[in-house]
Amino acid sequence: MIQIIHGKKGSGKTKKILNLAVETVRNATSDIVFVDDDTRYMYDLPHEIRFVNASEYGVDSPEMFLGFLCGMLTQNFDISTVFVDAFMKLVRVPADHLEVFFARLDAISQAHNVNFIISASVDDAVAPEFMKQYFID
Repeated sequence: MIQIIHGKKGSGKTKKILNLAVETVRNATSDIVFVDDDTRYMYDLPHEIRFVNASEYGVDSPEMFLGFLCGMLTQNFDISTVFVDAFMKLVRVPADHLEVFFARLDAISQAHNVNFIISASVDDAVAPEFMKQYFID
C-alpha cells in the first residue's frame, strides 16, 4: 500500500508523518524504516525505527530512489513499513513526471507486502491524477 501525505510546504506534513511513524512502531512486529533528506528529525523518532539519511547516498532521481528502496528491501526481508519525508526533494522532478515511479513502487509494495507512507509537497490543485489515488487526509 502507498499513502501520500500531501500539501503545500509548511502545511504540517512532517509532523504528521513523524506521528504516524511513532504510532506504527508501537504495534509493530517487523522492521520500520524512516527515510529523509537530512538528519534533522533523527532524534524525534524512537530508536526502534531505522533512520536513513538518503542524501548521504547521492540519491537524486526517481530511478535512483527506487533502486535505493529496493536495495533496502533486498537486504532486510522484515521491513513492513517505509516512511519517506521530503519525497519531492529526494526525487528532484515535478510530480507529473512520477507516474512510472509510482506504478513500480505499487508493484513492489504488493509483491513484498511493504507499506510506503510518503510526505510530498504537492498542492492538491495541481497534483496529477495518478498521485491522488494515494492521498490520505
